[in-house]
Amino acid sequence: MTPERAPRPAGLGDLLGRLLGEARQLVADYSLLAVLDGRRAAVQLAWLLSAGLMVSVLLVTAWLALVVAVMVWLFEERLSWPLALAIGALLNIAGAGALFWWIRNLVVEKPFTALLRQLKGEDAPDVPRS
Repeated sequence: MTPERAPRPAGLGDLLGRLLGEARQLVADYSLLAVLDGRRAAVQLAWLLSAGLMVSVLLVTAWLALVVAVMVWLFEERLSWPLALAIGALLNIAGAGALFWWIRNLVVEKPFTALLRQLKGEDAPDVPRS
């Protein structure tokens, strides 16, 4: 009859293996977080670029329409064309300002904030659920 042996304590090899496994999982988690943050940043960049393109197209077409409108108005109403040009310019500036405000509110936080927060060891901010 052999006496039953108690489980032996973990040796140095076991501890190193577990440490390497945990380190590999930590690197994998940070890599996944970086990929997800990169994807979100790419989507935000696409929205910013498309909004910037929309602003430029709208400004150019508004400018051309403004010039035509001023010419027509001058011929029909006999108003001074600087006044008509100023009104059109103010409308263009208001439209561009509204789009700029939308662009600014589109980017609430900087890219890679979740990754940087994790690397710094900070807690995630409380996000209200809607």
